[in-house]
Amino acid sequence: MVKLRLKRCGRKQRVVYRIVAIDVRSRREGKDLQKVGFYDPIKNQTYLNVPAILYFLERGAQPTGTVQDILKKGGCF
Repeated sequence: MVKLRLKRCGRKQRVVYRIVAIDVRSRREGKDLQKVGFYDPIKNQTYLNVPAILYFLERGAQPTGTVQDILKKGGCF
C-alpha cells in the first residue's frame, strides 16, 4: 500500500519536510516512490505538485493526517 507522508529534511533546528509517495513498510527516511511537494513549517510555505498527488490518490494512496491537512490548505481536496 502507498501512503502520502512527510519525509524530514534540513538541518537541526531548521527542519523542512518533503511530501512523498512511499510504501507503508518503509521507514520515514526510506526510499520514496516520488516526491510530490514540500512543506516548510517555519516560513509556512508549501509547494504541491497537484497532478502527481491526484495520480497517487486516484490509485488508492492514503495521505497521513498531517499531509491531508496540508492538501486541504493547498486546495487538493
